[in-house]
Amino acid sequence: MPQVVRSLSSCQGALLLVDATQGVQAQTLTTFRAAQEAGIKVLPVVTKIDLPNAQVEDTIFSMAATFDLDPEHVLATSAKTGQGIDAVLETIVKHVPPPPSEWDAAAPLRARVLDSWYDPLRGVVCLVQCVDGVLAEGDRISTCHLMSGAAAAGAGQGGGDTTFSVQEVGLLTPAPVRTRSLWSGQVGYMIGGIKSVRQVLLGDTVIRAGTRKGASDEAPPPPLPLFAPCRPNLFASCFPLDGDDFATLLTAVERLALNDASLQVHRENSTMLGHGLRVGFLGLLHMEVFKQRLDDEFNMAVLVTAPNVPYIFRDRDTGAEVEIENLADWPEEKRRGVTQVLEPMVEATVITPEDCLGSMLTLLQDKRGTELDTKFIDGERVLLVYKLPWQEVVTDLHDKAKSISSGYASLTYRPIDPEPADLVLCEMAINTEVVGALSFVSHRSSVMRLGRDLAARLKKVIPRQQFEVVIQARLGAKPFARERIPPYRKDVLIKSGKTVGGGDPSRKRKLLDKQKEGKRRAKTVGKVQLPQSAFWALLSKDDAG
Repeated sequence: MPQVVRSLSSCQGALLLVDATQGVQAQTLTTFRAAQEAGIKVLPVVTKIDLPNAQVEDTIFSMAATFDLDPEHVLATSAKTGQGIDAVLETIVKHVPPPPSEWDAAAPLRARVLDSWYDPLRGVVCLVQCVDGVLAEGDRISTCHLMSGAAAAGAGQGGGDTTFSVQEVGLLTPAPVRTRSLWSGQVGYMIGGIKSVRQVLLGDTVIRAGTRKGASDEAPPPPLPLFAPCRPNLFASCFPLDGDDFATLLTAVERLALNDASLQVHRENSTMLGHGLRVGFLGLLHMEVFKQRLDDEFNMAVLVTAPNVPYIFRDRDTGAEVEIENLADWPEEKRRGVTQVLEPMVEATVITPEDCLGSMLTLLQDKRGTELDTKFIDGERVLLVYKLPWQEVVTDLHDKAKSISSGYASLTYRPIDPEPADLVLCEMAINTEVVGALSFVSHRSSVMRLGRDLAARLKKVIPRQQFEVVIQARLGAKPFARERIPPYRKDVLIKSGKTVGGGDPSRKRKLLDKQKEGKRRAKTVGKVQLPQSAFWALLSKDDAG
C-alpha cells in the first residue's frame, strides 16, 4: 500500500481497472479509497471483456454500487482485441487535468523522491517528481533531510556525504531515456553518485545545495510534505542452517538492504539456533519476497521463524510507553499489574461469495474480530469490514479465508490505532530450554488450548533423537502442557543374535544402567535440531493437534 500512495502522489489521474471475470476485489476498494484521499481523478474501467466467462454488466453495476459511480461512466475494454482503448485515451485527455503549465526555470528547485533502487554500477537511482524549477545534469543537490543537522551527523550507511552532483537525468518510457534535465511537472529518474538507498528518504525534497542557510543569500524553499514513514509491523528471525554460514547470511541480507530501505536488520543470538538476524518487514508479502530473494539471488538456505508483531506496554501510573518487537523482551507476569498491553489492530476488508458467508463470519469471530460493516455488493458477493488483531491476520487468516471460499475470497487490511488486550506470553521449552522462536503471544482466554495444540504439533515434526525430548508449554515458570518424544531404543541385551550375560540378572542390570546413563549424558550435551516445519506448526497453531 505505501507504493500505491507514493505513485498516486505524483499523478493527476488514475485508471481503476476491474477484471470482468473476477469483479471488484478487496484490494480494489482499498486502492480506490487511497486515490480519493489523494484527490486525483479516477476513471473506472472494466477489462478482459473479450473472455467467454466475462460478466461485463454485473461488474459495471457492482462497481457503480461499491464506488457510488454512474454506470454510464464505466468504460469497457479489452487489451487483447483493442476494444474500448481509444475511448479510454480520449477520456484521459478530456477529464484528467495536466500538470501545472506555468513554470519558472529560475524558481528554486523542489523535487520529490518517489522511489529509489540500487544499481551495482551506478549507485542509487532515484525516481523523482520535479515540482518547481529545473533539475539538470551537473547540478549540486541535496535533500531537506540530509541538510538538517541531525541527518548531517549520520548521513546513512553509505557514507557521510550530504551533497551530490547530478550525473544523469531522464525519463522512463519504460526504458530509460536520457533528457539531461527535468522540468516542473515531469517525473523521471536521477543518478547522483548516492551510495545507499538509506541516504534518501522516500518523499524527501531534493533541493540545490546552494540554498542552504549561510551558503548563499537565497532562502531555502519549504520542503514538500513527507510520506508517512514505512515502519516495520512484522518481525521474524533468520538463522543459517549451518552456524558457520552466518557471515554469508549477513552479507546477503546487507546486499538486499541496499535495495530496500524499509528493511530493519539487527543481530540476535539464540542458545538453540545460534547466531541469526532479526528482520523487520512491512507485511506478509514483504517477508515472502525477502525469503524468495535470499533463495533465488544468493542460494541461501535459512531457517525463518514464525513472524510476530510489535506490542506496546503502557505504564498505568506514568503513561510511558515502550514498544517490544522481540518476545524475549516480554516482561514477567508479576509486572503485568502495573502495565497495560496495547495490541496492534487492523481494519480488514473481505469480499466473499454469499454462499460462504456463514463460514467466513465464524472465522472472523474466532479471530477475535469486531464487525464494522456488511454490504451486499452484487447478487453473489458480500463485503465485510472487520476490526481484527494484527497478529491474528499474520498467523493464517489469508490462507483460511481462501480455503473457506475455494479461492474466491479476497482480503486487504490497513493499520488502525492499537487497543488494550489481555495478552500473555506462552513459552515453548525443549528439554527445559526455552526456545524463543517457538514462543507466542495469545489472548488469555485461548492460550491454554493453543499451547497444547502447538506442543502436539511439535511432537509430530521434531525428529526423534538418541535421547528423550520433552516439549513443554509454559505460562511464566509453570508448565501446563507436556509432550514426550521417546528416544531410539537399542536392545543392549542382544549381541550378534545372542543374549548377553546368559541368565545372570546382575549382568543385565549393569548393561541397562549403563545405557540409561549414556542417554542421560547425551540429553545434557545433545542439541535438538529444529526443522523449518517446527516453525510452520506455529503459523497454524489454532488447528487441532
